[in-house]
Amino acid sequence: MDSDFKNYFKKVTKFIRDIYREPEGFIPLHVPVFTGNEKSYLDKCIDSTFVSSAGAYVDEFEEKVVNYTGAVKAVACVNGTSALHLALKLAGVEPDTEVITQPLTFVATANAIRYCGADPVFLDVDRETMGLSPGAFRHWLRDHAEVSGSGEKSEPACFNKATGRRIAACVPVHTYGHPCCIEEIVRICAEYHIPLVEDAAESLGSFFRERHTGTFGAAGVLSFNGNKVITTGGGGMLLFRDKELAGRAKHLSTQARAGHPWEFIHDEVGFNYRMPNVNAALGLAQFEQLPAYLDDKRRIAEQYLAFFSGPAPDSREAGEMPVTFMKEPEGAHANYWLNTILLPDRTTRDEFLAYTNNNGVMTRPAWRLMNKLPMFGQCQSGSLDNAEYLEARLVNIPSSVRL
Repeated sequence: MDSDFKNYFKKVTKFIRDIYREPEGFIPLHVPVFTGNEKSYLDKCIDSTFVSSAGAYVDEFEEKVVNYTGAVKAVACVNGTSALHLALKLAGVEPDTEVITQPLTFVATANAIRYCGADPVFLDVDRETMGLSPGAFRHWLRDHAEVSGSGEKSEPACFNKATGRRIAACVPVHTYGHPCCIEEIVRICAEYHIPLVEDAAESLGSFFRERHTGTFGAAGVLSFNGNKVITTGGGGMLLFRDKELAGRAKHLSTQARAGHPWEFIHDEVGFNYRMPNVNAALGLAQFEQLPAYLDDKRRIAEQYLAFFSGPAPDSREAGEMPVTFMKEPEGAHANYWLNTILLPDRTTRDEFLAYTNNNGVMTRPAWRLMNKLPMFGQCQSGSLDNAEYLEARLVNIPSSVRL
């Protein structure tokens, strides 16, 4: 490793240790913080004996999320992946259909599409947002798609001209908590009659033009995994603008059980996707601290931005170590779930990852692009120049809320 690069990596590592007031110990990437009513609510939940999918905490948690996000209804699920699977089913994703999404995402996005028997189509992201590029989306549709079926007996739908398959949904991702250009994506989806499902799993507390992520499409999905801004241990949430669609989601998530007071009658194939009450109790206590968590995460992001925007330690590093801190896009208010930097190239990225992790500071590269994974390698994709650029340079740095 170049000695000047090593000196710079050492300065970055020290700065991260200063932020977290941890001069020697291990600094994780993102861990939950439990300093509120978590134990109290869990005790009450256990005392009530309602620890499974029935219980008051589930309803209260859903109501809190509705009031915060501006959604019309919310449906709590056992995790974000199951919520996304259910959202896609409700959007009309079926076997032998296609779903537009991005390759720069956690594997759950593509997995949920495959759960429906559909194939993902991977389109490029914007470098500024790391989310689905409206330009790439529109360009691909102009070349590959057509709308048909607008007669009296059928609703208009979008089809892939090459495969003949219906394009059943579009799933943009608000990557690392940064809102994508969602308003333009909404317009494109409306023009081509493609249902929009937002993967907002990472973006609780993120807004685009004062509107919460996950509330622009037919459905949006949040995650409360242990590494998210707030956690329920596991858990997810569906956000809806339509009460009827939300009611159908709740019905399917509870094994499609009909409303009989004592008989077990199920009217279609459903799913065991409801969030247990014990998880909702934890989430409710976490939710009470969300404003403080978001404030602290923003202060951390501002410190990182100042550090990486400032002058490099010497002229040689200034010329050879340009590091970009990914700040929130214009018009957006990000939760800064995972703070992200871009190194000059893949080699430097790998050296930085090795140095920081070997010195007790957890850092992580971007996810391997979905189109490079063996189970999705044969899927269609457009030009992925920006996704390739980001994958080669992107590093997540410690982002936990400080006690």
